[in-house]
Amino acid sequence: MQGWDVLEEAGELARRGQPFALATVVWRQGPSSGQQGSRAIITAGGELHGWIGGACAEPTVIREARQAISEGTARLLLLGTAEQFGAGVPDGMTVVPISCQSEGALEVYIEPVLPAPHLVIVGRSPMAGTLADLARALGWRTALLDGPDFTAAAVDEGSMVVVATQGHGDEEAIEEAIADRPAYLGLVGSAKRGASVLGYLADRGVPADQLDRVRVPAGLDLGHTTHQEIAVAILAELVQLRAAGEVTGAAASRSAGKDSGQAGPAGAVDPVCGMTVAALPGSRPLEHDGTTYYFCSAGCRQAFERDPAPYLARESRC
Repeated sequence: MQGWDVLEEAGELARRGQPFALATVVWRQGPSSGQQGSRAIITAGGELHGWIGGACAEPTVIREARQAISEGTARLLLLGTAEQFGAGVPDGMTVVPISCQSEGALEVYIEPVLPAPHLVIVGRSPMAGTLADLARALGWRTALLDGPDFTAAAVDEGSMVVVATQGHGDEEAIEEAIADRPAYLGLVGSAKRGASVLGYLADRGVPADQLDRVRVPAGLDLGHTTHQEIAVAILAELVQLRAAGEVTGAAASRSAGKDSGQAGPAGAVDPVCGMTVAALPGSRPLEHDGTTYYFCSAGCRQAFERDPAPYLARESRC
């Protein structure tokens, strides 16, 4: 996958609501297999699609990209030895020393692309339609479903669910949604109506810890309001909770990582040069005193085999 194919794949992942990071080489010092403008996608599960550089750069970029996805913040990496950059490294950049035999260097910008918030509104009241319009105006992935059409398949752990069925199947909609433990679950209705719905579900054996997560009534308390203002109050509560970190897409990120079917290769540190490498058969594994070590190159492995003592001593000091 190269060039525009990477961007097309990025667009497809974004449409599917899967988190990923886009890594771009913005500067290089030859010789280096990574070229200026080279791009790659790194998924939450650690899969890399595209080309960012060879064995020296790839494990480090994957590691930093997964951390960027987890934290939701972009980063600029300078991959090479510290001497190559000297005192000219601007604040905010991260220098990652690598001991590549080619003596090249790369500057890589890593940008996390996280799924837009996922809101599922159950019900067809005027308020539900207004809420859906407001959420879409914010760029949120929004689904508006009739009560009979709603199933647990429409949500995941990162979803926000608002039940606005106005007494037409409130209990069934809450029970359907609650099992998947969405990030937010609110019921539009009075406190008295909410107590009746939750009491019914408790009698049906729904665990108390799940029922305690249902917000009734949904939305900020603005007093006596119109249905349009109720929609604003609900959206305001969701925005407030997201800003406070109480409702996040972290669960969705975890699900996407599992859906990929891969957890990504574990990282290891070459004891000779200190470079991060993938703990895979291709990284020249060598067992010594019951521990398996991995190496970036045949030269590093040979140096360790010849005399492991100084490298092990350095490792123990670290």
